[in-house]
Amino acid sequence: MKEAPHQQLSQRDRAILDFEQSWWESATPRDQAVREHFQLTESEYAEVLNQLITSEAALFAEPLLVRRLRRLRDRRRQEHIARRTADQEVAR
Repeated sequence: MKEAPHQQLSQRDRAILDFEQSWWESATPRDQAVREHFQLTESEYAEVLNQLITSEAALFAEPLLVRRLRRLRDRRRQEHIARRTADQEVAR
């Protein structure tokens, strides 16, 4: 019998999703909390989180959270592309 997708998440993946649900409730700055909880730099954490939210297991386990994080990621990418495009137009 095959495991359900949410059971395929590692303990670390589950902890990251839990952290994303509540990190703003802490008085600790986010980058410091990431270092304390996961021993990762902010950029390393961002890479891990990005990979995690693209997984079906994460979507199955926390659909609202994962969809919100995907929207935020996509919005940041679009803003980055728009800035680069605007910078290229100015440079011409």
